[in-house]
Amino acid sequence: MRLQPLFVLTLCIAVSCSRDSGSPYDLVVVNGRVVDPESKLDAVRSIGIRGGRIETISEQPIAGARVIDAKGLVVAPGFIDLHEHGQNEESYGLMVRDGVTSALELEVGTGDVAKWYADRQQGQIVNYGVSVGHIKARMKVLNDPGTGLLPAGVGGSGAATESQIAEMEAILRKGLDEGAVAVGFGSAYTPGATMAEIQRMFSVAAAGNASSHIHMRNGVAGLDSTIAAAGAAKAKLHIVHVNSSGDTSLVAFLDHIQAARDRGQDITTEAYPYGAGMTEIQSALFDDWKTWPDAKFPLHQLVSTGERLTRKTFEEARKKGGTVIIHGRTEEQTRAAIVSPLTMIASDGFIENGRGHPRTSGSYSKVLGKYVRDEHALPLVDALRKMTLMPAQRLEARVPAMANKGRIKVGADADLTIFDPATVIDRSTYEDATLTAAGIPFVIVGGQVVVDSGRVTAARPGHAIRAPVRS
Repeated sequence: MRLQPLFVLTLCIAVSCSRDSGSPYDLVVVNGRVVDPESKLDAVRSIGIRGGRIETISEQPIAGARVIDAKGLVVAPGFIDLHEHGQNEESYGLMVRDGVTSALELEVGTGDVAKWYADRQQGQIVNYGVSVGHIKARMKVLNDPGTGLLPAGVGGSGAATESQIAEMEAILRKGLDEGAVAVGFGSAYTPGATMAEIQRMFSVAAAGNASSHIHMRNGVAGLDSTIAAAGAAKAKLHIVHVNSSGDTSLVAFLDHIQAARDRGQDITTEAYPYGAGMTEIQSALFDDWKTWPDAKFPLHQLVSTGERLTRKTFEEARKKGGTVIIHGRTEEQTRAAIVSPLTMIASDGFIENGRGHPRTSGSYSKVLGKYVRDEHALPLVDALRKMTLMPAQRLEARVPAMANKGRIKVGADADLTIFDPATVIDRSTYEDATLTAAGIPFVIVGGQVVVDSGRVTAARPGHAIRAPVRS
């Protein structure tokens, strides 16, 4: 009897898929509950890995040079974080224990894409990637004095001339030619940039088939103008941290994003599972601080010391620089952002010298522990889709290699996160963001074990996530 192709595929998924029958494999994960959001597979399976790829998904026992027994554990695609500022060993070491296997800096990005990748080419714990950033282009063209992620003066507040806007466009085009994953924006940090300027940059992104990842400004009105500018430019739009940007207007934000999608616009968004944000205290977000009521200052917590600020200490800290945590959103707002079918999970994380925000080391484990297990606010497969498949799909039109991430299938990259659904949880706090997540004993990147029984190994298999480079 001649089997029809669809029946063969179904049989392959149900029983055992393999590229070849050779064994042993380099690495085998057995007895785990394999959950793949794309195929909807949710069953106990064995996974055979060879050469950094998944070679078989089997109901039958298989042999390997090393075997991880995942009995009682969930085996998921490795988590993909589209919004991770901490592109360094310290941050990588924390986020990988939160299940992240690919970390991308797509909001602020860089002004020198080729150098950014060259600096990391010796291999990292996780896969890594970057956008070319409008913020960075603006800082360079307008000669901003800032040395951190964000403008410290004219790069944020200054108006650009026509020739300067053209220079920015050239920087973005060059970055895209050098393989930038996306184009990053922070209109909230660049109040001097008109929407006409931003729309020009959106057009550059659209010409490069790149998504535009933006920290937008001015609430719902700003969202609407951003959506309109992206629509006019025919740009793919990604609104970063909708919970931070939407704040008390979160429901309206989500409704407006859904309405744009219903009109056929390519727009996506993300959220992190914490009620407080974090940014540089010298950023343009705080330019109006002198007009604040006294009660607003204690909502701000200095990252370097953990102290809550007063009007006097805020002024002192703003002169010195550094980062500040901003409290204020309700748990209901946070939950609504996390459970919305529109949102991906992304951390917006950053750790430096042991100080930062707990979202760097706990975003994914908190979603799985609090919102999936403890509150039943989100089904497991939906949470995993937000962490794996959705971010991969956001990028794969420009970065074809992403079609092999965020899934568990034969031929996919062997990036896997193995966690205990009964114990997974975040442990980091606003006072100590370096406390690692619990309940994630194994993480695999490119077929190599980078977290082994909860400890980071010496393996550095992470590769560049990068669009094709144009010479």
